[in-house]
Amino acid sequence: MMIRAVGPDPSVTKQKIKAGTAKRITPYTRPYRVSIFLLLLITVLNAAIIVATPVLFKYLIDNGIAKGDSDVVVGISMAVGGLAILGTLLGFGEAWYSARVSEGLVYELRTKVFDHVQRQPLAFFTRAQTGALVSRLNADVVGAQQALTSLLSTVVSAAFTLLFVLAAMFYLSWQITLISLIVLPLFILPGKIVGSRLQRLMRSQMEKSAEMGALMNERFNVTGALLAKLYGRPSRETRQFSGLAGKARDLGVVAAINGKMLFLSMALLSALATAAVFGVGGSLVIDGAFQIGTLVALTTLLTRLFGPITQLSGAQANVITALVSFDRLFEILDLKPLISEKPDAIALPRNGSAPDITFEGVSFSYPAAADVSLASLESIALPMPERAKNGWTLRDLSFRLPAGKLTALVGPSGAGKTTITHLVPRLYDPGEGTVRIDGHDLRDLTLESLYDTIGVVTQDAHLFHATIGDNLRYARPDATEQEMIDACKAAQIWGLIEALPDGFDTVVGDRGYRLSGGEKQRVAMARLLLKAPPVVVLDEATAHLDSESEAALQRALDIALAGRTSLVIAHRLSTVRDADQILVIDDGGVRESGTHEELLARDGLYAELYRTQFARKSSANGQAAVPEPVGPRGPHPAGPMGGAFPGPGPGPAPFPGPASGPYPGPRMMPGGTPPGHG
Repeated sequence: MMIRAVGPDPSVTKQKIKAGTAKRITPYTRPYRVSIFLLLLITVLNAAIIVATPVLFKYLIDNGIAKGDSDVVVGISMAVGGLAILGTLLGFGEAWYSARVSEGLVYELRTKVFDHVQRQPLAFFTRAQTGALVSRLNADVVGAQQALTSLLSTVVSAAFTLLFVLAAMFYLSWQITLISLIVLPLFILPGKIVGSRLQRLMRSQMEKSAEMGALMNERFNVTGALLAKLYGRPSRETRQFSGLAGKARDLGVVAAINGKMLFLSMALLSALATAAVFGVGGSLVIDGAFQIGTLVALTTLLTRLFGPITQLSGAQANVITALVSFDRLFEILDLKPLISEKPDAIALPRNGSAPDITFEGVSFSYPAAADVSLASLESIALPMPERAKNGWTLRDLSFRLPAGKLTALVGPSGAGKTTITHLVPRLYDPGEGTVRIDGHDLRDLTLESLYDTIGVVTQDAHLFHATIGDNLRYARPDATEQEMIDACKAAQIWGLIEALPDGFDTVVGDRGYRLSGGEKQRVAMARLLLKAPPVVVLDEATAHLDSESEAALQRALDIALAGRTSLVIAHRLSTVRDADQILVIDDGGVRESGTHEELLARDGLYAELYRTQFARKSSANGQAAVPEPVGPRGPHPAGPMGGAFPGPGPGPAPFPGPASGPYPGPRMMPGGTPPGHG
């Protein structure tokens, strides 16, 4: 296959390395100052040994071999052998300290970037491609580590060797040394010419690697692979990946050719300089200007002069790789999180009862891409900048979620219901107005205390590729097995887990895909119950459940939500008939509010939505549907099941009993093979 003519992608490579990138690396080296000092000391000694050996050769030949003095020959030979042994030991020490410093520096940077990414707002993750982000933490960090290892072990050594070699050559013959220095500028010129091009190629290679990583990350997870198979697109996916891989290949070829050209030009100049020294030096030996031992020492030193120069010129590519890698990492570190904690933030007081939540004149619009993401993390480049959104997603919202009561959000799709639930746990901050919990502005509270107070189950609950027990303990790492069993019973999922051969040790697969949608949702509900937060947010959490499972979970929620401040999004209005308060959201504002009966009596948007839904059900079933309510409306009897779930109040709320009849058989077969997903 012919290699396509290729050059660096201008959209990527026009961005130059930011000034001060090298200085920003320095603070990361401070914990390793002692190791760096020892590394430099060993490097200096090693460079001195490299120069001392050719000088000893001069005296070995001129004072020993030429004069027939065996004692001098034996003594100098033993000295050369001793220096070789010492050089080997110093080389080992140099490699040890070089690796320790470079690996330690990369460790500090990698953990800092990971922690910084975790602090980014939700909008960052909705825009950034996972593969491109992972590439920053893997490929770029590895590239920086390899370049730093080369720099610390090679460049410093080459610099000191160059200095010592020039001093020794001037000592032996200043004439030959001057001839050698004439070609020195020629060694610098290729590095200057090739270096800038290598910088652009390195950045392009990293971007293509990130794009391939992003594509593999999306296509190799369960849902991506399933979509490709169902729509018959594996061949198109292969062509797309082949195109990216082809560009990466072509860039690699161009980079390799440029690097080889640099190396060959250095080797050619070194060979020409050596030939000139032999010619001039040989003539001087014949004329008696100096002895042959001096010529041997000079030619040996000459090879050790151009060697460090070649290394320093070749190291330019390593320097560029390191700076590009660090520059890409610093891009992420420079992206300031939109959600930050005030220095004087306080922890939300826990007084044993559920808090109330108040929205006061809240308006909100989603942040622009430039405020939350990087263009290099989004593989799809738009032909022009995104148009700014006009208006607000939410406008002048004011309402109160009463403490310990259930509030339901209903309304058309896109009205802003999910956005409201994102403001409660402070995934975003409002553009105007204030969200308060127990009278405290959310922005005045520590994030940890806020997250401990609020529990959320989303419509598409996420499970990690780990065991069921690990996913449950993510909410409470110190939870006992009995507490997990009680939570699973309350979420109506214990029957499934108990039937599995490995129980809590069963691996749920990528994103929990070995479980059905309803089973995965109930595991997520058990995780919430295990956390036992005073505030609960459910974003259509029962959407994936079948009728029987939903009815069982609804009864569990009656008690699990009792005494908690609850905010529930429901598209099926039958599930919120008994809510203490229903807010009808439309076009970013509260259109109506009240109880189910009050809203029906007003004959507004809620009544219209309610009639539309039940007209569809009646048409489908041939009869009116019987709504199944959710939410606490007065006292609930304790179920017969033993164990208790800790509520937010001073006393525990008992678990509900099981649904009538035994729990339906598990969707995952006891043998571990998941059946088809409904």
